[in-house]
Amino acid sequence: MTDTLEWNYPRPDFDRSARWLDLSGPWEFARGTAGAAAPPPAPGGYRESVTVPFPWESPASGVAAAWLEQAWYRRPVEVPAAWAGERIILKFGGVHHRARVFVNEVPVGEHAGAGAFECDITDALDAAPGGTLRGTVVVGVEAPNDKRAIAHGKQRGIPAADYDSCSFQPSSGIWQPVWLEPRPATFLSQVRVRPAVRLDGFEVALRVAGPSAAGARLTVAVVGSDASAAAEVGEDGTVLLPLPLPEPRLWSPEDPHLYRVSARLRSSDGTDEVTCTAGLRRIEVAGDEIRLNGTRVFLRGVLDQGYWPGSGLSAPSPEALRRDLTLASEAGYNLVRKHLKLEDPRWLHFADQAGMLVWAEPPSTSRFSPRSLAEFRQGLASLVERDVNHPCIVIWGCFNEEWGLDWKVAGDPVRQRAVAEAVALVRELDDSRPVVDNSGWTHVGGDLVDWHYYEADLERWAKNVDALITDDAAEIPVALHPDTVTMKPLRARAGAVPGRPNLNSEYGTGFTSVERGWQLKWQTQELRRQNRLNGYVYTELYDIEHEMAGLLAADRSPKDLGNVSPAEVNAETVLVLDVVPLRPGTDLELAGPEVSFTVRCSHHGLAPAHGRLHWAWLPHLAAAGGPAGVPDRAEAGVGLPLTAEPFVLSEPVRVTAELPPGWTSGRLRLWLRDEAAVLAATSLDVVRLPDEADAARG
Repeated sequence: MTDTLEWNYPRPDFDRSARWLDLSGPWEFARGTAGAAAPPPAPGGYRESVTVPFPWESPASGVAAAWLEQAWYRRPVEVPAAWAGERIILKFGGVHHRARVFVNEVPVGEHAGAGAFECDITDALDAAPGGTLRGTVVVGVEAPNDKRAIAHGKQRGIPAADYDSCSFQPSSGIWQPVWLEPRPATFLSQVRVRPAVRLDGFEVALRVAGPSAAGARLTVAVVGSDASAAAEVGEDGTVLLPLPLPEPRLWSPEDPHLYRVSARLRSSDGTDEVTCTAGLRRIEVAGDEIRLNGTRVFLRGVLDQGYWPGSGLSAPSPEALRRDLTLASEAGYNLVRKHLKLEDPRWLHFADQAGMLVWAEPPSTSRFSPRSLAEFRQGLASLVERDVNHPCIVIWGCFNEEWGLDWKVAGDPVRQRAVAEAVALVRELDDSRPVVDNSGWTHVGGDLVDWHYYEADLERWAKNVDALITDDAAEIPVALHPDTVTMKPLRARAGAVPGRPNLNSEYGTGFTSVERGWQLKWQTQELRRQNRLNGYVYTELYDIEHEMAGLLAADRSPKDLGNVSPAEVNAETVLVLDVVPLRPGTDLELAGPEVSFTVRCSHHGLAPAHGRLHWAWLPHLAAAGGPAGVPDRAEAGVGLPLTAEPFVLSEPVRVTAELPPGWTSGRLRLWLRDEAAVLAATSLDVVRLPDEADAARG
C-alpha cells in the first residue's frame, strides 16, 4: 500500500490493497417508493447518475434528493482475469440504512444499520471472454425519514428527534467506499493486534473462516523485522500468537510509531495475506487519573462531527480527512472526540500516524424501545470490532446525553440496565480502553465521569466547574429545549462510578465568533486551574450548517476569534491569570493607569517547567499571535522566576504594570520563557475609565 494522499484503499488497517478494484464514481440511479420489498427497476428506469460514495441528499452526489426514502444504484463490474479461481467479495464501508444487493438479478446479501458489510458475489457473476467475470451490481437502499428507532447520530428526521435543534442534513444511501477484493475460499476473517501486557510485543488473535480452516498454516510477522510466529489453525478456526519484539518502541502523541504486522494463511484453497497497522501503547485508568504508557495524560480535546459542506457525512477526499486532524493539532489539541459517527477508517489511520488521540462513539438513536436498543447495540459492536486495532483510540463512548433513552435514566432501572449492558458489551469486545457509559451526565457505570456544561457567565462557570469536580452530588443545568432548563444529576444514583477520572467533554459559548474566542480563552483557563481534572473537549472544531460554534468555518477557513490563539489556549503549558474578565475587548477596567494581578502556570509535561515571566504593552486589540508571538522587548525589570510541576497549578507571582503615558487602553502581553524558547503566552485587554479630569476636559 502506498502511503500518500493519492491512495484510496478504504481499509488501511486491514490491508489487502495489493489486489482490489475501486467502485467509486458514477453509478446509475433510480428513485423508488418507500418499502424494502420493492423489486429493482428495469434497466430503463435508471434515469439519473449518482456519484458514489456521497449521500444522495448532498450536492456532491449529483442527485441532491431531500427526504427520499428509497433508491436503487446500478453499475457493471468486470473482474480481472488474474483473480480467476478465487472468491470475489463486494465490500461496503457504509450504507444508510437498509441495503439489498443483487448481482445479475441474483440476491447476494443484505444489511441494515451502521457499519461495514460484504457480499460474496462469485457465483452470481457470468464468465466472459479472456477469463474475466462480469456482472451488473444493483443495490436497493431504504432510508426511512422516521429515524427515531434507528442509529442515525445527528441526521435530521421526520418526525423530528428530541435533539433535532442540533441535528443536520441526513446522509442516506451509499456514503462510504465500495470496492471489490479477491480472496481464497478459506480466508482471514479477523486479525486483532493487541499490545502485550508488558508492552514488549504483541498478541495477535486471528480468526479463519472457510471449508479448509482446520489444519491451515498461519504465520504472523512484523514487517521489516525478524519478529515472527507460526501455528496451525485448530478446529474452531482461531489462533492466538505471541509476537515479542527485541527492541520495542512505544506509540505516543510525541512519537506515534506504528508497526506493520502481516498475517499469512496457507490452506488447500490458496494463500490469503492481510497487513495491519498497530501501535505499542497502554491506556488505562489508575485511581482518578488517566495514564498513557504508565504516565498521566491530560486530554486537550475538540469535538469533530465529521460533516463537510456539499458532501454531508462523506469526506470529499482522503486529504480532507487528514487535513481535519492537522487543523485540530494546529489548534493545540491532542484529542479529537469523533461525535456519534463511525468515521472513515482512513481518518483513524491518519490519526494513528499523527499521534492524535481519539474518543470514538457510535451513532445514536433518539427514542427508547427494544428495536432502537438493538439497533444501537449493533452500531456499538460494529464500531469496536472494526476499529479495535487503532492505537489512536483511547476512549470508547456508548450513549450521549441520554439520547435514545428519552432523558429518563436517573429514574428508570430499565434504562439504567440498558446503559450498563452497553458498557458490558464494549468490555466484552475490548477491555483495553476506558469506557464512557452516558456522556454528559447521569452516569451509571463506566470508567470515566464526564460532563457537558454550557455557561456564558464566567463567575458561575468557575463556581460550577469546581463543584462538578469536587462534589459527588453535583447537578448540571441542561437546556433540553430552548426555553427549558433541567437539572441533571452527574450520577444516576448515589455511589455510582465513585473515584473515577473526571473530565469535561463539551463546553463553549458565545453568539459571535469574537465572543466565542474570548469565552474559549477564559473558560479553558478555569479548567486548567483544576489539578484533579483529566481533560476537556471544546465544542467544536468547525461550523456545521446552522451550528455556528466552530473555531473554523464550515469550509475549514479561519474565523475571527478576536485575536485569541487556540494553540496558545490549548498548549501543554499555559498561563492562568487570577482575574475575573468582563467582556471581549475589555477584560479589566482600570480606575487609574496601573493594573496588578497574580499569574499562575498550568503545565502538563513530563518534567517541571522552569522559566521567567515577562510582559509588555501592545496597542489595544493588537494581534496576539501564537506562543512565539511576543514583543521583541519586555518591560524594564520583568523576568520573574516561575516554576510549575506537572499537573499541579503553580504558586502565584504578582504582575504590576502601568499603562504607557497617554494610553487609555492596551493589551498586556505576558509570556513564560526558559533559556531556549517561549513556553506559554497570553494577553490581558485593559481599558482605563475616564477620571474627573478627563470628564472636565470633555
